[in-house]
Amino acid sequence: MIHQIRQAPAYGLAAKMHARLAGAALVLAILLIATASHAAGDMGTGSKSGLPVPRFVSLKPDKVNVRNGPTRDHEVTWVYTRAGLPVEITAESENWRRIRDWEGAEGWVYHSMLSGRRTAVVKSKEKDALVPLRAKADAASEITAQLQSGVLGQVKNCSGAWCRIVGAGFDGWVDQDRLWGVYPNEKVE
Repeated sequence: MIHQIRQAPAYGLAAKMHARLAGAALVLAILLIATASHAAGDMGTGSKSGLPVPRFVSLKPDKVNVRNGPTRDHEVTWVYTRAGLPVEITAESENWRRIRDWEGAEGWVYHSMLSGRRTAVVKSKEKDALVPLRAKADAASEITAQLQSGVLGQVKNCSGAWCRIVGAGFDGWVDQDRLWGVYPNEKVE
């Protein structure tokens, strides 16, 4: 669940507009660089973590402030209220990580709010369609449950085509392209 938070600035309208324009220019520049690098097939590494960027992680606590820039001086634009949600790190700046969620929302969070634990959200091809959870990593395997789009599960492993996910009341295999939180053909152990 995402809550919108709006706070009155402690400075004048001109300073607020200048700060927003500068922040937007920074985000646009980073996006252009990341998009060009990703389109060229490069998997860069984070300047501070040394880990691949982009990469999937999950939210550690059940309350995470998302800011419109990589400092505590930037405005909190919304708050995540569910631990374990998968997010994709798309950039790093000192101890801050720019993240994107499964609905496409982006913002900056402090690095300690993120966990390397892999989770995924079920996504269906059509609205209201159910995604089959199978007993084995095989399309002919028994369907043990039908999962709605938006169901959250912990990723146990992925073969590149199938992922075993575990959640509240379920444990089984899902076609990997029906999950947001793992890349196509990615292997997870």
